[in-house]
Amino acid sequence: MNVLKIAAFSDGETGGNPAGVVIAHALPSAAQMQATAAEVGFSETAFAARTDDGRWRVRYFAPQSEVPFCGHATIALGAALAMQHGDGVFPLTLNHAQITVEGRREGGVVAAALQSPPTRSAAASPDMSAAAMALFDLSPDDLDPRIPVALIHGGADHVVLALKSRARLAAMAYDFEAGRKLMAGAGLATMVLVHAEAPRLFHTRNPFASGGVYEDPATGAATAALAGYLRDLAWPHGGAIDVVQGEDMGMLSKLHADIPPAPGSSIRVSGTARVMPA
Repeated sequence: MNVLKIAAFSDGETGGNPAGVVIAHALPSAAQMQATAAEVGFSETAFAARTDDGRWRVRYFAPQSEVPFCGHATIALGAALAMQHGDGVFPLTLNHAQITVEGRREGGVVAAALQSPPTRSAAASPDMSAAAMALFDLSPDDLDPRIPVALIHGGADHVVLALKSRARLAAMAYDFEAGRKLMAGAGLATMVLVHAEAPRLFHTRNPFASGGVYEDPATGAATAALAGYLRDLAWPHGGAIDVVQGEDMGMLSKLHADIPPAPGSSIRVSGTARVMPA
C-alpha cells in the first residue's frame, strides 16, 4: 500500500503535523486501514478512493481507532490530490458528512483549504468540566472566563479549556492513560487547550490520547470547532482567526479559519502542506 507522508499546516517548508495519505482505486478493509495507520504511526492517516459520482470517499484512522473527521489529514489529502490531479476543489464523502478540500500548488508547498462539517457547541456539564480540569491539574483561577469550558464540534467532538496564561498552556501535562479513558468514555476526538493572545490570534494544544497519541501538533477539526464556538459566543473575531499550534512540541504549525456569520455553518480552515521524505 503506497502511503504518502505530508505535513499539514506547515510553517512554509518546515513544521506542520505529519499525516499519512493513501489514494486507492477502492478503499481497503477497515482492518487493513487500521493496521496501516498503526504502522505509519502518525496521529492520522487518510484513505481515499474515487466514487462513480466523481466524489472521493474518505475514512480516517489513528493508530488505535477510526475517527469521523481529521482536519490536518484532510489538508494533506487536498495537497496529494492537487499534486496527482491538478489544482482544484475536491468533493469528499466522510462517514457522517460531505465536505470539500481545495489544493493549489505553490512551488515547494501546496496551499490547501477545507470546508468543515457544520459546527455546534454546548456548555460542558459540571462533571465533565471537573474531570477535564483535574486531568490537567487546572484550577478555576487558571481559566479564561470569556471562553467557558464547553463541548465543541466541527466534524468531531472536543472539550475546550481556555487558559489565561500562555505559560500555563506551555506547561501542559497529563496522565496519558487517564486521558485516554476520559476521552474515549466521552467520545472525544481531542481536548483543546487554548490561550487567546488577541481577539484574532490563539495558541492551542491538543491532547489526543483517545487515538493513541499524546499530543497533536496541528488539528484542523479542533480549529474548526473552536472557530464555531467563538461565533456562538459572539467573540470579536472579525470574521477570521489565526491559530498557532505545535510550537511547544518543536513542530510549529499555522492554521487560519474563516468564520461566516451564519450560526452552525461550515468553517473554512486553511494552511500550507509540505511533502515529507518517503
